Amino acid sequence: MDSLVLCLFVILLAAVGHASDAEDVPWSQNYVILYGQEHTQLLNQGKEIQISMDQSSGSGFRSLKTYGSGFFGMRIKLPNKDTTGIITSFYVIRQQYLLQTNVFTNGQGLREQRISLWFDPTTYFHNYQILWNQHQVVWFVDDTPIRVFKNNKKIGVGYPAQSMQIEATIWNGSWAGEPNWSQAPFQAHYQGFGIDGCLAQNHTIGFSDCSSPTFSWNGVN
Repeated sequence: MDSLVLCLFVILLAAVGHASDAEDVPWSQNYVILYGQEHTQLLNQGKEIQISMDQSSGSGFRSLKTYGSGFFGMRIKLPNKDTTGIITSFYVIRQQYLLQTNVFTNGQGLREQRISLWFDPTTYFHNYQILWNQHQVVWFVDDTPIRVFKNNKKIGVGYPAQSMQIEATIWNGSWAGEPNWSQAPFQAHYQGFGIDGCLAQNHTIGFSDCSSPTFSWNGVN
């Protein structure tokens, strides 16, 4: 059985189309704290969440429900400090100034791509999205597609066919460098908590129940 993570890591080092029609709803309607409760704060009547990290802990949140396909996205503003080693992420996971994308199947990655962003992601909110259906995975930044991963299971390439949840976290990746803890806390802000996705009734749904062409995100293009 495939296990998969569709990763969109926004990594700030010291030196990271389609438009979603998801309704702008309060964070609590679709999400719950994953860890680091004391490092989270709801703002703007629940329409924005701040997650932070210091030397004691990071923090994160996840969707209340699981999905079998969809066009998932959030507006994110990154920490505006020296964030060497601090990873701000948004991803779809099965029960987990460079933009790094990756696909993990059966616990194996090796599909990394890094893209230079054309703006300062710490100044304003920008829209980061993942389109996932039975044909392809497409990563978007501000509605511009920046990577496409096609479904090539017919030639033996691993591809997601299990239900997944949405997660967003801030954490310390040792491979990304040693954080300057004197700059802590590092604070990332997220907005846009509506979800365009096909709800999964169980964890083994596959695409048979969520590949209907009635879902706008299930087109080939």
